[in-house]
Amino acid sequence: MVGPSGVGKDTLIDGARAALADDPHVVFVRRDITRPAEAGGEDHQPVSEAEFHRREAAGDYTLSWRAHGLCYGVPVDILQDLAMGRRVVANVSRGVIDEARSRLGAVRIVSVSADPDQLAERLRQRGRETEAEVTDRIARAQAYSIAGHDVVELRNDGSREAGVMAMVSAILRVD
Repeated sequence: MVGPSGVGKDTLIDGARAALADDPHVVFVRRDITRPAEAGGEDHQPVSEAEFHRREAAGDYTLSWRAHGLCYGVPVDILQDLAMGRRVVANVSRGVIDEARSRLGAVRIVSVSADPDQLAERLRQRGRETEAEVTDRIARAQAYSIAGHDVVELRNDGSREAGVMAMVSAILRVD
């Protein structure tokens, strides 16, 4: 799953996780992030920057990247889940899509978007960005697009329930 900050990725993932809780063929990734647990946002594994670099150098991440002053890592455990035929759901940076495609083979990219005005309002409401940062994030969101046969567009402008249903459909979709 990819999409700009504030588009509702965590809400969609949390809703899909609850909806698919009894499905042993779907795994939701808990990322390592160099952000304290109490900082809010998604349920993640907080790690220090030194620990992150140690794990990255040891090959403990299938995918890793840096964004907004933080480091993010998708644990290597997902390779075992994929080998067992499970669908692995991970929130990743748009910048690692090509790496995911080359390293993991068949992937499905759920590209989440929302109306720019609604996106800006969501960012303001969560209160983590300055107005200049909100403006910058909106501009980046509008300038970036994901393309390919493996991309599913998910517009998250409606109700939470509609977004979660669309996310579950994207996860379970058979091509």
